[in-house]
Amino acid sequence: MKKITALLLALVMALSLVACGDKTPADNGGEETPDVKDYSGYTIRIYSNSNSTERTTWLVNAAKDAGFTVSIDDNSVISGDTAAIQAANENKDGDILFGLNETRWSQVVNGTYENLSLVDWTPTWADQVGEYAYPGAAYGLVIQNVLMLYRNDELGTNGEALHFAHWSDIVNCGYKWYRQNKVGGTTNANINSALLYSFIDPTSPAGGVSIDGWKMLWNYCANGVYSSDDTYKYGFDPLNKGDVAVSTFYSSSLYGKLDAAAEGSEHPITDCWKLVDIDDGTYYIAEYIGILNKEGRTEEETEAVKAFAEWFGSAETQAAWAEEFDSFPCNQGAVELVYGSDVPEIYLIKNFALTTVEGTDMTYAAYVAAHSSEWTNIMTNLGFYWADASNAPAEPDWDNLDWATLTQKAE
Repeated sequence: MKKITALLLALVMALSLVACGDKTPADNGGEETPDVKDYSGYTIRIYSNSNSTERTTWLVNAAKDAGFTVSIDDNSVISGDTAAIQAANENKDGDILFGLNETRWSQVVNGTYENLSLVDWTPTWADQVGEYAYPGAAYGLVIQNVLMLYRNDELGTNGEALHFAHWSDIVNCGYKWYRQNKVGGTTNANINSALLYSFIDPTSPAGGVSIDGWKMLWNYCANGVYSSDDTYKYGFDPLNKGDVAVSTFYSSSLYGKLDAAAEGSEHPITDCWKLVDIDDGTYYIAEYIGILNKEGRTEEETEAVKAFAEWFGSAETQAAWAEEFDSFPCNQGAVELVYGSDVPEIYLIKNFALTTVEGTDMTYAAYVAAHSSEWTNIMTNLGFYWADASNAPAEPDWDNLDWATLTQKAE
């Protein structure tokens, strides 16, 4: 993986200061020279789920160097996308919303949250994020996808290459696979979205998924290897230990985990991991940034917020962010700065999240957003993803289920 240097990072911050400034006449012949504008007098309130202590500290300091003052809670205060967006909706004091994913952003853009609306805004780098945009509203920052991996040594497929048409083919692959041990969580939800993709049926009363899709997911749960051990919850460790041959994981942490693979296993997958070749591709999500309407904010303060969003989403700043946190930028300029032409294969997989669902005018990501609560309710009500093998629920009587009730939240 190509990395930008610390020197470039320092240069980035310096250039960002200039980029955010106004042009004023110079004394030498009236030529215009950059005049750095200081926006630090207004504290920009940010809500985000991309708020680990390290990210929060980096952002506060980098923004300060670029002439901004920001306020953002770390994940000891706000943990997860649901908490972040609920806090923004309840507190009504936000200037910037960033992070989340298409599911949440579709809801924000479409007015699901009564106190959240977005400023009409188009940054100068909008054309660099491609399909990851809600034009005039929110624009992509970071791309992440879910991966299906396997080991091809004697603890895995013993040299056999795995090729699936769909993610759901894992249940017929003939090898042990890992499955998560709870319904909730962003990564878990994205894996479910990938598994259910080939069973989408807008006419189905079962949350817009065919009954065969839910049968497949039950099989995935019933016959997958799982554990309540915290190291198991995202799927890398069971594969790395050799407990399973096939597993799922999320892209942003893969290479870091591979670098440390030998520390957690006598049979690390450092040199024997492969991506399952899946015809459909994979389910990507993107984190976005949008500017919130805020009652009482002056035009000058709104200018500061727009300048911050412009700076944060720029190629230079997103390259620095990617360098620091091993993430993959939406901004193609940032991709070139970080990777050049050597883009990791995990980010070259076809994306089915933004394909149109047949029989609707929605992308698959929007379809997931529209049905996500129903899917969660179905899985919760039927007992999917049990963590205790000794107390596993009986398989449902699929022909006699009341889907109208099952799609509702349990009392």
